[in-house]
Amino acid sequence: MNDKKFSLENLTQVVQGSFLGQPDFMFKGLGSLEHAKPDQIAFVNGEKYLAQALASKAGALIVTADLQPLLTSHSNFLIVQNPYLAFAILTHIFEKQFESKGIEITAQIHPSAIISDSAYIGHYVVIGENCVIGDESIIKSHVTIDPNVEVGKSCFIDSHVILTGEAKLGDRVRIHANTVIGSEGFGFAPYQGKWNRIVQLGSVRIDNDVRIGSNCSIDRGALDDTIIEQGVIIDNLVQIAHNVKIGEHTAIAAKCGIAGSTTIGKNCVLAGAVGIVGHIKIADNVTITGMSMVTNNIYEAGRYSSGTGLLPNAHWKRTVVRLRQLADVPLTQLTKKIDYMQSQIESLESTLKLRK
Repeated sequence: MNDKKFSLENLTQVVQGSFLGQPDFMFKGLGSLEHAKPDQIAFVNGEKYLAQALASKAGALIVTADLQPLLTSHSNFLIVQNPYLAFAILTHIFEKQFESKGIEITAQIHPSAIISDSAYIGHYVVIGENCVIGDESIIKSHVTIDPNVEVGKSCFIDSHVILTGEAKLGDRVRIHANTVIGSEGFGFAPYQGKWNRIVQLGSVRIDNDVRIGSNCSIDRGALDDTIIEQGVIIDNLVQIAHNVKIGEHTAIAAKCGIAGSTTIGKNCVLAGAVGIVGHIKIADNVTITGMSMVTNNIYEAGRYSSGTGLLPNAHWKRTVVRLRQLADVPLTQLTKKIDYMQSQIESLESTLKLRK
């Protein structure tokens, strides 16, 4: 259990806010509005949660200055501009830290590898020749790190991760269980009915402060590197193919698939199960909604969607029938009808003007 305790005043200093109530009131954790206990603190992320906040048993609430006077059932408050951000910051305060250092006896490390004295290498880890593990990085059990891989400072590599393909990781990179970084890209040359394997000679470069979820696969490049720029966050079950480039602070939700040689800009959001074909470019500040299929370049920032929205089954079937009927009509025929309608409208407008 986490036995850390902090006063209301201490927590206020951490989030650079102000407090109202008892400065020495002690808290041992965070909780939701619905389930928080008197020794926990909860956050109120807008007026729509006002009723829940009034009924909450939390010892203190993280609120904005505007909401605080409305919460008459509470006496302890942590007042900030952005309660959700303050909550995110405080999760780090109450997190149970992994404090072990050194190398477990079951680990196998090549003599040429450079391991920081402040790093931790877990049980049954295998580290190949010429690898580098930076200061205060944590390598959990059963991780495989192949030759010439570099891991920066303060990284967290969870159990059963594989780092291969001479991948280079920056500082504070987090990679969760069963993910593979640097695996062989899906490159084959077709000839006479057969697929001829293309050896992947590039690598993977992951910059600082990247977070990668569990069961992901990021392929090494064929020639140039696959690049994940700083601050990118990637959910579980994501496939990123060879030579893809992901711009800074882009967020990718679960089950997305990005085909080879695609470039995605900065501050983009890919919702769940988005598919992106290869060899296209997506601009900065683009949001793609869930289960969309991207088949062309996107040159302007904005929100994009594809696919058919959810309908009752009978309605959906009728819609599909109508779409098929529309598809059976030749495009030239539709164009002629539209042109005819346009000419009729223009004729009517001219007649009305003459009558006036």
